[in-house]
Amino acid sequence: MIFRNLIKNIPALLAAVVLVLLTLAASVGPLLVKRDILPNPLSMDLDSLKQPPGAAHLFGTDNKGRDILSRVVYGARISLSVGIIASAISLGIGVFLGLIAGYFGGLVDVVLSQIFDIFLAFPSLLLAIGISAVMPPGLTSAMLAITLVGWAGFARLVRGMTLTLKEQTYVEASKALGASSSRILCRHILPNALPLIFVAGSLRVGGFILIEASLSFLGLGVQPPTPTWGSMISLNRSYINVAPWMILFPGLAISITVIAFNVLGDFLRDKLDPRMRA
Repeated sequence: MIFRNLIKNIPALLAAVVLVLLTLAASVGPLLVKRDILPNPLSMDLDSLKQPPGAAHLFGTDNKGRDILSRVVYGARISLSVGIIASAISLGIGVFLGLIAGYFGGLVDVVLSQIFDIFLAFPSLLLAIGISAVMPPGLTSAMLAITLVGWAGFARLVRGMTLTLKEQTYVEASKALGASSSRILCRHILPNALPLIFVAGSLRVGGFILIEASLSFLGLGVQPPTPTWGSMISLNRSYINVAPWMILFPGLAISITVIAFNVLGDFLRDKLDPRMRA
């Protein structure tokens, strides 16, 4: 059903195609480099400094003669990995704590809700910068910072859904039959909350990719010479007037990826959220 609706929805279909192409490019990028189809993203060519886009280099080269297309493809691996993995981990933490807070209530709910509010009180990017600043810069630190930023929003959402679902008749019937709390949570509440949880996760991936690019731009994410979209913009921003392609293509990669995830997430919300269908 969702696949048929996706084909009829042109923006969502284009977003899905873009994400599939990005995933394929990030997956087969190393193979293309090994077969010399793409230049090595780390190799410097002093005879090709700041060349504009052309037949030899489709996206041009940077100030060290490195091929920008190869670096954008390699940067996709990091950005997509961080966005998807951080979203999955933070979603798992948020779902677990949200279910506990919403189902058991009382003091447990009060304590966990206060913790949720503390994390949600800070702007996401500022909190991620603060966490990254106290840890050694790198991929692990960036992913940990993004995870710590994102889980509280998921927990708050799942808590609210659990408070509603636990009042349903089938949950009350399970309690009357002597079902344990773990069984009720896993067999009744969680399956009914999964569609909206999945939608929330897909909508946050784009935001997480944007945070990773911001951390890399500030030098708090993956360190050079490993190419990331954010670090490419940061390292080349001083050449914006003489060689704009050096930041144009990484910037387009970030924008297109984030927009694609948001459009696809909106489509899934429209199809899976009962309130939107109504």
